[in-house]
Amino acid sequence: MKNLTILLTILVAFIFACEPKKNNELGSDISTNPGQIKQGKELFNTLCSSCHDFKQKGIGPNLSGVTREIEAEWIKEFIKNPAKKIDEKDPRAKALFEQFRVYMQGFPNLKEEELNDLLSYIHTFEKSQEVAVDSIPFLENPIPDTIQSSGIVIELEFVTQIPASQNEPPAARINKIDCEKGSGRLFVHDLRGFLYELKDGKPNLFMSIKDFKKDFIHKPGLGTGLGSFAFHPEFMSNGLLYITHTEPAGTQPADFNYADSIPVTLQWVVTEWKLKQPTSETFEATNRELMRIDFVTGIHGMQEITFNPHSSKGNPDYGMLYLGVGDGGSAEKGFQHLSYHSGTQIWSNILRIDPGGSNSDNGNYGIPEDNPFASSSDKVKEIWAYGFRNPNRITWDASGRLLATDIGMHNIEELNVIEPGKFYGWPVREGTFLLNPYGDINKVYPLPDDDADYSVTYPLIQYDHDEGAAISGGFTTNESPLNGKYIFGDIPTGKFFVSDLSVTNPEIQKLDVSFKNQVTDWHTLSGSRRVDLRFGKGCNGEVYIYTKADGKIYKIKKM
Repeated sequence: MKNLTILLTILVAFIFACEPKKNNELGSDISTNPGQIKQGKELFNTLCSSCHDFKQKGIGPNLSGVTREIEAEWIKEFIKNPAKKIDEKDPRAKALFEQFRVYMQGFPNLKEEELNDLLSYIHTFEKSQEVAVDSIPFLENPIPDTIQSSGIVIELEFVTQIPASQNEPPAARINKIDCEKGSGRLFVHDLRGFLYELKDGKPNLFMSIKDFKKDFIHKPGLGTGLGSFAFHPEFMSNGLLYITHTEPAGTQPADFNYADSIPVTLQWVVTEWKLKQPTSETFEATNRELMRIDFVTGIHGMQEITFNPHSSKGNPDYGMLYLGVGDGGSAEKGFQHLSYHSGTQIWSNILRIDPGGSNSDNGNYGIPEDNPFASSSDKVKEIWAYGFRNPNRITWDASGRLLATDIGMHNIEELNVIEPGKFYGWPVREGTFLLNPYGDINKVYPLPDDDADYSVTYPLIQYDHDEGAAISGGFTTNESPLNGKYIFGDIPTGKFFVSDLSVTNPEIQKLDVSFKNQVTDWHTLSGSRRVDLRFGKGCNGEVYIYTKADGKIYKIKKM
């Protein structure tokens, strides 16, 4: 049920492709029982509200009136198995697929009463008036050029499969692979709360956060759960490990919150763990909380924390922890001021803190003195750079440049070179295009004549939603034949890309993959139309590629 909200993003689109029945013929069979409506509201708030409301489009469509324009049984059937309807060329399903360009996850195990409760709640909303369309023409195809093939085929080698953490897809929400460099140990985590060590080609459970944090939650999905982990550069001597995870709203007072009139869906927590014996294969540790942040919805939280692998003792960046903090869905939900700011809010930023310091407001960590706003009286001192929707992956290239992907909304996916104190555009820019966060946020426009006045730092590379739907950040690699190039992909579609970031105006090219000497694709390898593609890097620079759909991990085979 965790991704039900994603499915609902596509239930309205076919209104434009199919002639609806008269309103009085639809919805009459949906229960108006107050108890069912109450249960449906709880279900909607848990699973759907991150992407939907009943006033205007967000990540997904405005759902007001949907039950009066679409047959209830069709909606339920589509939720259970959207791929079947698409493959059968159902006109409505086909229209949805053409608009969103991605197969959605089906939920065959969703109970009939839960579907009925959900529809009962949605049915309480009559069709509402959309926000007025902006007066200037929007760009229907922001980047007309098509990404071309590189002609390179990458041979994959199977590594292992992470145990399924639930019975229905995605089987294992594996999100990050990282190396503890001091020991050469390799770790991977499942967002549902499990941290594994990969040893001799097998996953060994190292830590379950549920054993230590009773308030831990991993629903409604969409990046929630055990978000990320990072080993301190001196882990072998100090035993320090950092983890982000989610807890329900109001679990503890937040260090960063907002007005009571704004809803809180959940809290993201950053915790420092001190292991009793860093070399042990069992997890014994004490922990302390560094910071806690309230979020409007369950999306765009804290899915990346990391240390600079190129820094060494004596370097000011040594031991400084970087944290990607998304906008929490605030821009889509009408709380634009939480993400559109000049460094005065904690959301929509890449943060940089000293976990061993104590000069933060809560005294649990330090503010590095070389942070761009460290001496400011009105800005958030933790900020390194700002203006991101969802800074999902942070890495450094061989030259030492800090790179961060930013997952876009409906049009543009981007990779940025991060510089301290710079503004990266969200929510008034998406890629190199104008966005109106107070109008139809689903559309982009040409940049205005006074664009320079906004001091926006634009992406190094970008692609639009003709090519994919959500960028999956990768790494530069020395693997032949990709020496020195940046490889990455697209999360839901499984498309595989490469770019030479060392040149001026780098281009994106497609990569093909081969397994057991047979050219294939990630849909085939994962057995799913929604791939959920991710990238990780090993202790010797090897690149791992893996999917949530089946929990399988591959690496690029050495040539």
